[in-house]
Amino acid sequence: MTAAVPVSTKGTRSVPMPAFLKHLQALIPPLVGTLGFLLIWQILSGSNLIRLPGPWDVVADERSRFLLLNPVYHNSDLDQGLLWQTLASLERVAIGYCSAALIGIGLGILVGSYKWVNQALDPLFQLLRMVAPLAWVPIALAALQKNEPAALFVIFITSIWPILINTAVGVRQIPEDYINVAKVLNLSGFRFFFKVLIPSTLPYIFTGLRIGIGLAWLAIIAAEIVMSGVPGIGFFIWDAYQQNYVTEIIVAVLYIGAVGLILDKFMAYLQQRIARQS
Repeated sequence: MTAAVPVSTKGTRSVPMPAFLKHLQALIPPLVGTLGFLLIWQILSGSNLIRLPGPWDVVADERSRFLLLNPVYHNSDLDQGLLWQTLASLERVAIGYCSAALIGIGLGILVGSYKWVNQALDPLFQLLRMVAPLAWVPIALAALQKNEPAALFVIFITSIWPILINTAVGVRQIPEDYINVAKVLNLSGFRFFFKVLIPSTLPYIFTGLRIGIGLAWLAIIAAEIVMSGVPGIGFFIWDAYQQNYVTEIIVAVLYIGAVGLILDKFMAYLQQRIARQS
């Protein structure tokens, strides 16, 4: 019987995969998922199970192809390319969301720091945050009388709650040891705020900010659909629906999804950068 000779693996090392191949490999699953979704959509459209144009119909349609190839055309404030419509919506989101972030973080710190303030305001906050964005539209229009400030208010009132509530939770979750050490070191209120409170609550704040930016984007689309004569991608969708241009609606929906994804990824990147520095 011949004994098996052991093979020595000493000195052998695995060849590392190049970085570009790793990135390429990471793209395969989402690419397969996207292609599978498009294939199912095309099959359902071709079988008449749904009355919706398929991906090929969207690409082949002259109007939708014009929108894809000419995103910056401008005939009037209401008749312009999807890039300008999207930027008009994003401008409103920036104003309403930044206002919600500033006030939401400030109120969240106040509510989280003082138990009696939380007991006084929490029932009101829980009541208001349950109201759907579209329900605020007629109230905003009745109170402000103009479409533009009403749209900004809808963004603000929709996006402030996750920011406020997550910030308050973060303040209440500051470890007791941190507070005791701050007392021993006799830290001033200013130093405690920037050295202990903000770094400890930052993950919670950014969780609220990420949720809030998504809600703000959804809210402005809904508000623009309801409000007539307000330039933006929501108005574009409603106008296309009124004229039965379904392929244009699909193109606009793709824009909305892409912008929402970019906003979320940007907030995640910002969170990582700030957390690393702090």
